[in-house]
Amino acid sequence: MAIMDLERMSKYVEVNRQVRMLLERPEKEMSIRLSTRVSSEEMIVADTYVVYYNTARGVAKGGVRMAPDVSLEEVRNLAELMVWKTALTKIPFGGGKAGICLDPLKLSDFAKREVTREFVHILKEELIAGNYVPAPDMGTSAREMAIIYGELHIPECVTGKPPSVGGLPGRREATGRGVVAAAKLAAKECLGKDLSQCTVVIQGFGNVGSYAAQFLHELGGTLVAASNSRGGILNRQGLPVPELMAHYPRRRFEGVEAETVSNQELLALDVDILIPAATGGVITGDTAEAVRAKLVLEGANGPLTPEADEILGKRGIPVIPDILANSGGVIASYIEWRNAKSGSITMAEEVYEFIDTLIERAFQAMMQTAHEHELSYRDAAMLLALDEVIGAMRDRGWV
Repeated sequence: MAIMDLERMSKYVEVNRQVRMLLERPEKEMSIRLSTRVSSEEMIVADTYVVYYNTARGVAKGGVRMAPDVSLEEVRNLAELMVWKTALTKIPFGGGKAGICLDPLKLSDFAKREVTREFVHILKEELIAGNYVPAPDMGTSAREMAIIYGELHIPECVTGKPPSVGGLPGRREATGRGVVAAAKLAAKECLGKDLSQCTVVIQGFGNVGSYAAQFLHELGGTLVAASNSRGGILNRQGLPVPELMAHYPRRRFEGVEAETVSNQELLALDVDILIPAATGGVITGDTAEAVRAKLVLEGANGPLTPEADEILGKRGIPVIPDILANSGGVIASYIEWRNAKSGSITMAEEVYEFIDTLIERAFQAMMQTAHEHELSYRDAAMLLALDEVIGAMRDRGWV
């Protein structure tokens, strides 16, 4: 089932039969049995999924997720989210995604390299043609993107590469930067506060959450709690973000002056802003009633279930949706992709400025649409994105 509710959106924008036919299901889905030998005795076999949801606005863009429970449905949903994310921020990409059903923590570096190389082998024609442009996602990193580049030697075939092999300075921090750019705007609009006056909780201290914490700290905001897969920590006076960043590569919060909290307790803390930045579905209909934050900003893809979203809406807690809040990564990927084609060089500060500009533009459009049509911020963002995609399909003669 598509994430976009076309029936509801048809009250505000024309959604004809052709539009429904093109957006109710993905353009292309591939289910692949990836297999590669990693030693004379061991073979790795993994279900692998690739989805192009819609490419009206450009090539399929989306990360490669490696997780033991990744499914075709999850990859399909993430590919669709990328359609709306790129459309809302007006980045000229379509929506795609790949998923490899393996636990990356149980793979040696060599095995993970061989899995990545086989992934490239399977999709070689698609990647060379530029039909799909991968990037890092959960369970993959710049190292795997460098391996993809090393197999093809086409700079624009993949983004999220290390800067040493044509990657973009600031790409690693980009999603976290976008989260804080959106948080700064939302704090002012929704809470009437500067971000420096806000208390913040970040659930999920991986790439997105850790760099969001760093940029929050630079702007004077107070991070009172954070968590990862091992648990959470709390200091109501503020956590020492530089110390947390020093511990981040080891995924531990050792030696930090704080009390321990569970992830569920962390989600229920009374703060200004809650940023779920780990994975999808962490705030459900069962847990949404416990949320006491004044504002929720989606750092992860789909961290709220539809039931949770409805409950928070009824309680008057505004939610800044993922297709805006975590779009910094794909914005930076666009710069890297563009630079790879043109030979241009961009500094990290220029990347951050570009992210801030595009997110502010999308944020202001979302706010205006929400007020004009009395919509939630999520519905307003989705309406803007849908209108952009329909316009592209119309311009291309698809509808």
